[in-house]
Amino acid sequence: MDRFQEMQIFVRIAERNSFTQAAEDLQIPRATVTNTIKRLEARLGSRLLQRTTRQVRMTQEGQYYYRRCLQILAELEDTERTFLEQNPKGLLRVNLQGTLAKHFVVPYLADFVARYPDIQLHIGEDDRLVDLVREGIDCVLRAGTLQDSTLVARPLAQMPQLTVASPDYLAKFGTPNSIEQLSTHQAVGYSSHEFGHQTDLDFVVDNQVVAVNLRADLFVNGADLYTGAAVAGLGIIQVPRYRIEQQLKENRLVELLPSTPPPAMPVSALMTHHKQLSSRTRVFVDWLVERFRSLD
Repeated sequence: MDRFQEMQIFVRIAERNSFTQAAEDLQIPRATVTNTIKRLEARLGSRLLQRTTRQVRMTQEGQYYYRRCLQILAELEDTERTFLEQNPKGLLRVNLQGTLAKHFVVPYLADFVARYPDIQLHIGEDDRLVDLVREGIDCVLRAGTLQDSTLVARPLAQMPQLTVASPDYLAKFGTPNSIEQLSTHQAVGYSSHEFGHQTDLDFVVDNQVVAVNLRADLFVNGADLYTGAAVAGLGIIQVPRYRIEQQLKENRLVELLPSTPPPAMPVSALMTHHKQLSSRTRVFVDWLVERFRSLD
């Protein structure tokens, strides 16, 4: 095994804090990972990783070696990228927001697989904040305002949003004709790890975003639950239009206050720093850009 492979194995262990998970990511036997680190430490004459039964941590020497490995591997990646991007291969782990995946990604994945048959794609579905490095994920697709400034964001789209409620709800509470009339109404609350409990509705008035806080008796933590609660007449919601096209056509939801719509929802691909990107990640993100640009 060459020294570049040793560096790759060491870096993956350091990032995952696990020999087993590093072996799974690199698709090599765990024994190979263990023996590689033993040989590396013996050759360097230094302990790089502190092992216990529960976790793996870098020593001070390991932290220095890790930083140097990142620099060297990044330079190697830059040198080989021209060749590798012609035929990227290997394991690619991505994490997608559920409704975005359902509408805009999964139905078209056959195209990506046909273009890059040597990439083994592993897809997870989540709305939560993901630690790309610690969890071994190469790219995530998310909607909404971005919070983690340590990641590189590739903007993909701006999704129009609507304010909606069900006919049953409006029959009970009345139809608001202005933002001021929302004071007697209630929203479906949304809960998330990043933002906690949210009951604000946002409206664009004279190119400014105005937030209106409504009472909420129900909180949910999933996109389908959020829409379902509104269809059931439990409150007003604001969602990207693509999620509720069918409910609008069937009159199960009605648009409110169209002259002051919510701000558009940004959609982005999130990655680690560009110099650490694999060719697999680059071509997948480029494919996402192409996919969202094709939208009407």
